[in-house]
Amino acid sequence: MTKPDLQAAGLSRRRFLQGVAGSTLLAMTIGPDGLVSGKAWAQMPKATKPETFASLVQMSRDCYPHDKIEDTYYANAVTIIDEAARSSPEQLALLEDGMAALDKAAADAHGSPYAKLAREEDRVALLKAIEEGPFFQKVRGNLVVGFYNQKELWPIFGYEGASFDKGGYIERGFDDISWLA
Repeated sequence: MTKPDLQAAGLSRRRFLQGVAGSTLLAMTIGPDGLVSGKAWAQMPKATKPETFASLVQMSRDCYPHDKIEDTYYANAVTIIDEAARSSPEQLALLEDGMAALDKAAADAHGSPYAKLAREEDRVALLKAIEEGPFFQKVRGNLVVGFYNQKELWPIFGYEGASFDKGGYIERGFDDISWLA
C-alpha cells in the first residue's frame, strides 16, 4: 500500500487531519439510521436561536408525548418549522416572540424558562394557556405532520405505510393492530 501524496492533492498534513477528524465526528453523531443522534441536533445551523430551537423540541415532546421516542425525531420535526422561518421574517418573529412569551410566562409562574421546567405538568399547563394563540397553533400544526410523517416512526405506531400500490387495506389485514381497542 502506498502513502497518499497529500501535496499533489493540494492538501497539507494539517488540512488532511482536520478533514479526517471532522468526518469522524460527523460519523459519530449520525446514527445508524442516518439521523442525527443524541443532542448533536443542538449544534446544527438554525434560523432560530439555539435556545429557541431546544425549547421548541421540548414543546413538541410536550404536545406529542411518546416516552420511547428519542428527541432526535422531535428535532427533525422542529427543523422543518425552523427551515420555513429561514425564508420568512414573519415566521421567524412568530417563533422567537412566541417562545420568549412562553419563557416569560414560565419564569413568572415557576422561576425558570419553559424548557428548564422539570415537571411536565407545569409545561403542559403553560401550553394550555396559549393553545388558542397563533404561535401555538403554528407550531402544533406543523409538528403533527413533521413528527408523524417520519417513516422510521411508522412501525412504532403500527402504521404500515401507504397501501394503494398494494391493493388497499381491505385485503391486507387493516384490522390486525392488536393494541387498538
